[in-house]
Amino acid sequence: MLKYESLLYINGEWCSATDSVTKAVINPATEEIVGSVAQATESDIQRAIDAAQKGFEIWRRVSPQARKAVLKKIAVKIMERRESLAVSMTLEQGKPLEEARLEIDRTVDTFEWCAEEASRTYGRVLPQRKPGSREMVIREPVGPVACFSPWNFPAVMTARKIAAALGAGCSLVIKPSEEAPAICVGLVQACHDAGLPPGVINLLFGPSDKISTQLIESPVIKKISLTGSVPVGRKLSSLAGQHLKPVTMELGGHAPVIVFDDADVEKAATMTAAFKFRNAGQVCLGVSRIFVQQGIYEQFLSCFLDHVHRLKVGNGMEPGVTMGPLANQRRLDAMDAMVADAQARGATIRTGGKRWGDQGFFWEPTVITDIADDALLMTDEPFGPVVPVVSFENFDEVVQRANQLSLGLAGYAFTGSLKRSTAVVDALEVGWLGVNNFSPALPEAPFGGMKDSGIGYEGGSEGFLAYTQIKFVSQDSF
Repeated sequence: MLKYESLLYINGEWCSATDSVTKAVINPATEEIVGSVAQATESDIQRAIDAAQKGFEIWRRVSPQARKAVLKKIAVKIMERRESLAVSMTLEQGKPLEEARLEIDRTVDTFEWCAEEASRTYGRVLPQRKPGSREMVIREPVGPVACFSPWNFPAVMTARKIAAALGAGCSLVIKPSEEAPAICVGLVQACHDAGLPPGVINLLFGPSDKISTQLIESPVIKKISLTGSVPVGRKLSSLAGQHLKPVTMELGGHAPVIVFDDADVEKAATMTAAFKFRNAGQVCLGVSRIFVQQGIYEQFLSCFLDHVHRLKVGNGMEPGVTMGPLANQRRLDAMDAMVADAQARGATIRTGGKRWGDQGFFWEPTVITDIADDALLMTDEPFGPVVPVVSFENFDEVVQRANQLSLGLAGYAFTGSLKRSTAVVDALEVGWLGVNNFSPALPEAPFGGMKDSGIGYEGGSEGFLAYTQIKFVSQDSF
């Protein structure tokens, strides 16, 4: 069992908060306290801001090739500590240990890819207008950035921000979730051990409202990046807008899965069930609404339920467990509210529907049918192991139903027809689309949503370049 205190990291040093206040970290599988986390004060936050300014003046002058080398070293350090980081993640966040290991692997991939991208931050030379002149477009780091990362994928979501910011030449202040702090502590320690200069990365824990407000209002901070909920995204975007600061917002989703009658039904059902209950359904790209064409509905539902019944719920540290607990009591309450709403509207619970066990934040894998499109489960992101399976008649109907929400992060479809596949790609209003697969978020691919699901992108060259600004240069020789 972990027993630790997650400290702040400011100007290259680990330190307690000024007033020594801490907050407990709970293992969601056992409800035991596994550690504590420091709570930054106003003076701690200001010290981090000042350090980021000094760190930026150093790091911005480091060549892209040298930044690449440091990021490569960070990736090596993380991989060397793969097992201990994965164990920390499972004890704090709850996901099965094998899922945690795979997330560490994706974190390493992210640092390695951003290391290579650091040396590809190209500008361009424009066609010459007159002899002796040069017109150029160059990219420079945007400056110190404030980053806010979530608890559901505490390693890779945090790595996307750290690696891209560092690769572009920015310094940063990172504020991760306090429900899974040890992972970010481990990533920052890897940065420290790889030789990152003091002040280039700074880590804060504490009251989110106080930290986000002070960081965004500071003239030192030049950009904000958040992975979080739509309400929090609106709040931080509004505050950033008052100071004319650019933002990257990766917000909530409510991903539809559309299974057409020409799909491989058994394969679609098996893949969808496996993806839905990964990380106990706490996945922003995850399956939220399943639409199945009428002719194959019963066959799909039978295959889907067979897979769900084979899931093994339990402590993620135990061998063979395929679904761990929810992260906190709030998620249990949300599942309870959604199931109660569905039942009140006459929906049918095919399996699950209640809390699992009497210790830990476990919820049974739950499948619900006969549910209307205006039910809470169909309109609000469940972010847990509860899923509706509904039928549809034709293409136009299902596209309208899939697109009717204000969210547009991810979507998926299964079909054996190239024509229908192309039509789905053209029709669904989402930023991330899988056809006959559930592709993971790749470091080289842009990740972002449409509508209320976000602003801008993380990942890919699009996400990397968001940490740069453009300068046009017109130069004459005398």
